[in-house]
Amino acid sequence: MAQARASVDARPDDSYFHPYWNPQTRSKCLAVYTAGMLPAPAPDPVFNAHTLSWFARVWAPGDPPYLVVNPGSPCEGLMPASPEGRALWLQHAAKFERTGLAPHVIHTLDVGGPPQGPVAFGLAAGAHLSVNNGRFWNAMAYHGVGYRIEKETLEEWWGVTNREQWLATLEALLRADMVSSVWEFVLQLRRSMARDFAGPVSVDHWREAAARIVRARAEEAARPRLSPDGVTQGRAPSPTELESQVAGVQRLIGRIARYEARFRADGLLPESGYIRTIEGWDYGRASSMARWGLVCRYGTLAEAESAVIRAGQLVRTNYRSWADFSAAYVLGRCLHFDEEEFGKWYEDVLAVHRVLMTDPASPWLTIPWT
Repeated sequence: MAQARASVDARPDDSYFHPYWNPQTRSKCLAVYTAGMLPAPAPDPVFNAHTLSWFARVWAPGDPPYLVVNPGSPCEGLMPASPEGRALWLQHAAKFERTGLAPHVIHTLDVGGPPQGPVAFGLAAGAHLSVNNGRFWNAMAYHGVGYRIEKETLEEWWGVTNREQWLATLEALLRADMVSSVWEFVLQLRRSMARDFAGPVSVDHWREAAARIVRARAEEAARPRLSPDGVTQGRAPSPTELESQVAGVQRLIGRIARYEARFRADGLLPESGYIRTIEGWDYGRASSMARWGLVCRYGTLAEAESAVIRAGQLVRTNYRSWADFSAAYVLGRCLHFDEEEFGKWYEDVLAVHRVLMTDPASPWLTIPWT
């Protein structure tokens, strides 16, 4: 339902009806829109999402006699708002356990969303989150679950409350700066070892090599350095700190190896496959961040589209296929959230991966990689 942006910013918990005159009913009506029928985001108005049961509960005497869904469109629905009509709304609303589109299902806009091309490819890079959350994967003109809720979510999960923070976060994701440098260190080390030895690298060999490098870097850090200000004494970690760093890196290698073993068992990786870089986790989230900033009015449609295209280009450059990219994304999510529980954080993203790799409507099957 359309709302004045200033009003929502000032009083987020309040919503106001703005009736219009409908010549068909010869009365005032309240217009609402389903997700696929919303216009492209503009500075004003914004759109908040409400359930049908919410409308039934808040409707008051003196409010318009009709609720009109998608007015002026081929799928317009005229719903009487009499007491009997509102009771019927509640009966229908009670049949659904959740609001919005179903999660873990491919939702595609046939009109208003790109099916092919660089924008579509970039949006497909963000499909993990779109499919997991029950959103249109190809809605570039994005409204999510409404202006108010999307702003609250972006602040809660990312600490983003304004345009400057959104731009900084988006750029950090596109540079893969949010992926842990330690994760990338151990993966790059294994990739280098695999090239050098032309074959698989054992976990023990990988751990030993990582420990040698960590210790060698500590020795290098302790050496005096010549700078414009003279000789600067280096600083190395204490023996206790150094051994803690070594142990931490070796534990991480063990975690990655165990996740990859589970991925192979679950079909996320081929039998001898391994993950070369987790940067895809940031690129996939950058595609979503671009749209989140748009619905929150922190950026323009052109800015969001440009970021989505960049995210897609980075995914294509750094990975060999959608499956290759997906495994990397899943590992990043698991290392950050799952703590080797293989619980909901893993189960949800595994279900999404399988849908995206098998559903004929999936952009990963309809958009060519090259």
